[in-house]
Amino acid sequence: MRLVFAGTPEVAVPALDALLAAERHEVVAVVTRPDAPAGRGRRLVESPVARRAAEAGLEILRPERPRDPDFLRRLREIAPDCCPVVAYGALLPKEALDIPARGWVNLHFSLLPAWRGAAPVQHAVMAGDEITGATTFLIEEGLDSGPTYGVITEEIRPGDTSGDLLTRLAFAGAGLLAATVDGIEDGTLRAVPQPEEGVSLAPKIGVGDARIDWTAPALRVDRVVRGCSPVPGAWTLFRGERLKIREVIPAGSPRPDGAGGPAPEAAASAPPGALVVGRRTVHVGTGSGPVELLWVQPRGRKPMPAADWARGVRPGPDERLGD
Repeated sequence: MRLVFAGTPEVAVPALDALLAAERHEVVAVVTRPDAPAGRGRRLVESPVARRAAEAGLEILRPERPRDPDFLRRLREIAPDCCPVVAYGALLPKEALDIPARGWVNLHFSLLPAWRGAAPVQHAVMAGDEITGATTFLIEEGLDSGPTYGVITEEIRPGDTSGDLLTRLAFAGAGLLAATVDGIEDGTLRAVPQPEEGVSLAPKIGVGDARIDWTAPALRVDRVVRGCSPVPGAWTLFRGERLKIREVIPAGSPRPDGAGGPAPEAAASAPPGALVVGRRTVHVGTGSGPVELLWVQPRGRKPMPAADWARGVRPGPDERLGD
């Protein structure tokens, strides 16, 4: 089949590579978001999918909006049989959906109908889900509500950040999307309507959603930190300035380096947000017991071990995170 691939971020590149490697299909163009400002200089940078498409010698379409007449005209001229999609980042209007004969087939990083929306992986981690996965489905005008073709499952490991999980799903899902396109061409796959039960929504996580509530239980604090990593990054206030919290672990849980143990006695009874600084550790009180800070990032600086940060700022006995 003639394919036009739609995607924007790095997690879409493995799927594009899988389709480029499929001898039975021809990727003739990609659709991606326009170049966007990035970095301190706010220089315009093309998307990872655009860079990979340029390397492959593909035509690149960058509409400001998918309903732009020039984009729709060019897509009709290309006449794709099917348009596979991974994290494109814009809603497709009916005029675009009607162009490919086999439709637009999306790879979504959840077990639909759970976590429909822009941030399914982040919400799954923050909710404490133990299993997630990826689903291919036929795009309709509703939000991730179209009938499904295939699914894979993936365990959410105790220390997973959303970035860790999304990377694994991107590579596993690439194979699922390629197999789905094969099955559509063969006629061996039929889209099945999603069940009406079990629908949950996963709207984009904003900076306000990433602020840590230290009165929440320790497990909730841990999930928010992991779910918001790497973006937008969980944060709190210290001395009136934003402090990003890069990694924590509930006290008593095994640490990533294999160390760990019970919190100091002073930390066990610390009120929410209170800092308990030891020689090599920093603990913070929560609504159910302390968490140990592992990595933090002060404003304008690089991430650093929490113990190094504490030695530098020397928190007073009454200072708390979140104030």
